[in-house]
Amino acid sequence: MSAPRIKVLCVDDSALIRDLLTEIINSQPDMEVVAVAPDPIAARDLIKQHNPDVLTLDVEMPRMDGLDFLERLMRLRPMPVLMVSSLTQAGSEITLRALELGALDFVAKPSLGIRSGMQAYAEEITDKLRAAALSRPRRARRQDAPVPRTLSAPLVSSEKLIIIGASTGGTEAIRSVLEPLPPNSPAILITQHMPGGFTRSFAERLDRLCRISVKEARDGERILPGHAYIAPGDAHLKLARSGANYVVRLDDGPPVNRHRPSVDVLFHSAATEAGRNALGVLLTGMGKDGAAGLLEMRQAGAHTLAQDEASCVVFGMPREAIALGAACEVVALDEVAPRLLTLVAASGRAQRV
Repeated sequence: MSAPRIKVLCVDDSALIRDLLTEIINSQPDMEVVAVAPDPIAARDLIKQHNPDVLTLDVEMPRMDGLDFLERLMRLRPMPVLMVSSLTQAGSEITLRALELGALDFVAKPSLGIRSGMQAYAEEITDKLRAAALSRPRRARRQDAPVPRTLSAPLVSSEKLIIIGASTGGTEAIRSVLEPLPPNSPAILITQHMPGGFTRSFAERLDRLCRISVKEARDGERILPGHAYIAPGDAHLKLARSGANYVVRLDDGPPVNRHRPSVDVLFHSAATEAGRNALGVLLTGMGKDGAAGLLEMRQAGAHTLAQDEASCVVFGMPREAIALGAACEVVALDEVAPRLLTLVAASGRAQRV
């Protein structure tokens, strides 16, 4: 007996977008659009009627703002939500807020009338819908929730580097790792699967929330302690050396594992350039990007962590890494930051002995 098809409800005020999403989704053998809605008010009744597995949600709609609807939905009936966002500065800010409120992931709005690249777009959105259907709906952090406990790192080696990779669910996971870190943390390099136009807003938002400095990486800049560098959404991020210093290298080469930026590319460069001076972390995400690279880091002497299944939104990338034997430890998300600082401090003591 075949598995039941994934039931999708599409909410968008554009009839053209609704028709296009319906065409893409219904062409897949394992999913179907059970209903479409022009606004959140209409969507409420359709959710009760059809009990969909996944919702695609536009941000800017009449009658009720998409964010207001999402906030109410995740409070009253948490379910996997895939945002459909415009590629603008305002659109990226709204999308990041949607991820904070509990949306699983997002895709950019397609360019109507342009069929070139539509196959890749169809593959992206259907892959994300499959991941969403298997994910754990996540309630948003309450506005009155306590601020995460801040950590201290009394003994830090300036040579140590933290290297992080993530995909689906990663924006909030990365925030959970960075927010408690002290200003004297080791330098951090991050690849999060995210299209161009969104990573700068992501970095700016984290910079406002964290005690360390967070920025979108720029080619050739020196990598400094107390700073986190996020791969731009259209380039691979690599660790390189210039004399005695670590520096950023950006590469616009072809996608790896269908991604640019790719976690494997970052991890491979860390294994080559930093070896045992690096700490590798693979967080939530679908697919296998980063698993082979994390294994390379471990084989080069790095201590490596993978997020555990219970705290992952999607346990794809960490599962693949664990299966390869790439992870020295498997830890819950809220244990990642303190564990990293413990490892850094232990390394610092070892170097001083």
